[in-house]
Amino acid sequence: MVTLLTGFEPFGGSLTNPSWDAVRELATRREIATALLPCAFDSSLATLQAAIAEHEPEVVICVGQAGGRAGVTPERIAVNIRDARIPDNAGDQPIDVPVVESGPAAYFTTLPIKAGVQRILRAGIAAEVSHTAGTYVCNNVFYGLMHLIATELPNVRGGFVHVPFSPEQGYDDKPSMPVATIATALGLLVDTCHDTKQDLVISTGTLH
Repeated sequence: MVTLLTGFEPFGGSLTNPSWDAVRELATRREIATALLPCAFDSSLATLQAAIAEHEPEVVICVGQAGGRAGVTPERIAVNIRDARIPDNAGDQPIDVPVVESGPAAYFTTLPIKAGVQRILRAGIAAEVSHTAGTYVCNNVFYGLMHLIATELPNVRGGFVHVPFSPEQGYDDKPSMPVATIATALGLLVDTCHDTKQDLVISTGTLH
């Protein structure tokens, strides 16, 4: 099974991005396809589509940074909105603009995220299902991915995962997680996607 993982370049003044650092780390441990996405609304989707066309994956997991979160958080839903608090790396700052004109309001992930979270928790790594991917470039990529799957790639499963800051970023007042630990969590999620066809039917409130 070909699995594609993507991460983002640094943004917002940071010199590194743990989403890409962890994806690169995981690629040293196992055979996966990877792609670095620009932190820019339009070019991120073009780069993602090119990577999917190149690698023809059966599973796509996009990874982004969510500073302030303490655990690895697979996202449940992507919404059709771009609403940027700060400009992206290309200088664009869309407000109340749809990701896809005339697209549906939202898409759900097609990854087994509850099962993945349970497996990550059993490994002693903080994790929980998230119900908001925000309205910045991460959600933009998540929505764009799911729209592409819904309209063109029905045999592909996909979704998005947010990860915390890494200690190297120096945000001492914020939660962080070592890149190696994040990579382990992503690997466990990949394993879950490989061996789990139907997600767990449990309340996310029971995950702790």
